[in-house]
Amino acid sequence: MTIVDLDRGILTGTRPAPAPTFLVSQAQSRSELDAYRALRRDVFVAEQGLFVRDDTDRVDDDPRTVVLVARTADGTMLGGVRIAPAVEGRDIGWWSGSRLAVSAAARSHAGIGGALVRAACARAEAEGALRFDATVQAQNEPLFRRLGWRTLAPLDVHGRPHVHMLWPIDRVERLARSTKAALGALLEGLDSRAVDGGVPGDAGLGGRGFVGDDAAPVPGSDLLAACDAILPSMVERDPEWAGWCAVLVNLNDISGMGANPVGLLDAVGARDASFARRIFRGLRAASQAWGVPVLGGHTQLGVPASLSVTALGRADHPVPGGGGSPGESLRLTADLGGEWRPGYSGSQWDSSSHRRSDELRALAGVVPALRPTAAKDVSMTGIVGTTGMLAEASGCKAVLEVGDIPTPAAATAGDWLTCFPGFAMISAERIPARASLPAHVDTAVCGRLTEGEGVDLRWPDGLVTTAIAGTVTGLGPSERRTA
Repeated sequence: MTIVDLDRGILTGTRPAPAPTFLVSQAQSRSELDAYRALRRDVFVAEQGLFVRDDTDRVDDDPRTVVLVARTADGTMLGGVRIAPAVEGRDIGWWSGSRLAVSAAARSHAGIGGALVRAACARAEAEGALRFDATVQAQNEPLFRRLGWRTLAPLDVHGRPHVHMLWPIDRVERLARSTKAALGALLEGLDSRAVDGGVPGDAGLGGRGFVGDDAAPVPGSDLLAACDAILPSMVERDPEWAGWCAVLVNLNDISGMGANPVGLLDAVGARDASFARRIFRGLRAASQAWGVPVLGGHTQLGVPASLSVTALGRADHPVPGGGGSPGESLRLTADLGGEWRPGYSGSQWDSSSHRRSDELRALAGVVPALRPTAAKDVSMTGIVGTTGMLAEASGCKAVLEVGDIPTPAAATAGDWLTCFPGFAMISAERIPARASLPAHVDTAVCGRLTEGEGVDLRWPDGLVTTAIAGTVTGLGPSERRTA
């Protein structure tokens, strides 16, 4: 990005010397990195005396470290900053910035330090950070606060006053707002009290105890029904994959309530028979892989692409999404195998297309084996957002231990916690589960339900940050709990 300092003479009536035009970019070459480290030695060793001979540390040797530098058009180094994952050898979504330095000759020109800080924030978020912090010299605290940073605590570093500061990242909050926040208002009037002749709790949005669940119990039976639609843009772009995913997401919803899937219904729209055939190819492959038949449906040609599937399952005692209570543990059980679906990196993890049929069918037994008080299939709101939905339905707040969440090595923590993960279940339990689970899934206790609302993230150093400040859907508690 090109940064030009504005002519403040417009306001003062003076004409100061023009500020240099400069570019902030990532240092790539050895010479650029050497020039940045030389600048750091000038500032932190020779000028400030913070270090005796050299200021290099393990962060400089971490291959994940990103160095951003500000240079003039002729290549003169004006300043630089580095960012890196805060936990050695792991990415849990926590990045830190450090060694922000501006050359003495360039400090008279406002904007260079601020531009480097803003670039560091943007790059950290692009790298998947859900927490970005820095230890800042006390005299620079006002600059960071003007840029939107929050002061956490004063520190003493090398005998000099510093402050620990945090850049607010609202990635999870934005995802929850864009996908689920409107539900409460949109669905008003569809609960059991609005059903003519119905008895409250017997019908409408699943009935009392199941409002907002992945699947809905059918009154008077042991049947459950789930219905999901696939984004039309995805159907248009990749119809076979859309057909596969339509089965996947619906069977996950049935399995998330501890039910055994028994059949599928489909509704397909396509511009012609050839395109519809591609959708059905994916539906058929998934139906055969999971061993769940397509019982019927509806097909219309000569219309824009569309696809929705309804799944039916049976359960004597379906597991609600809102059955949790304060003090219970939260567990994530997920299939970490696979990779990002081509064309959907960072948003869709494909854990299923490479699995054998017996491996896919075994996933229906995960929730019954765990015997949880509450469970939800992780879907479009991601792991953190879905945890917030479980907590909301349970009338609770969730606190996730970020370092304990099972994560694939090939995904950044930020992407994993906000993507559609293929197969993943978040569940609540009163006593530790000792279930025998399929060998290809990972499971770990990674949080707790408490009093309150929303979702907090607890980091390995004890800092707690807010991921979701309030409720996710606005549907409120499912009213299942009696204590």
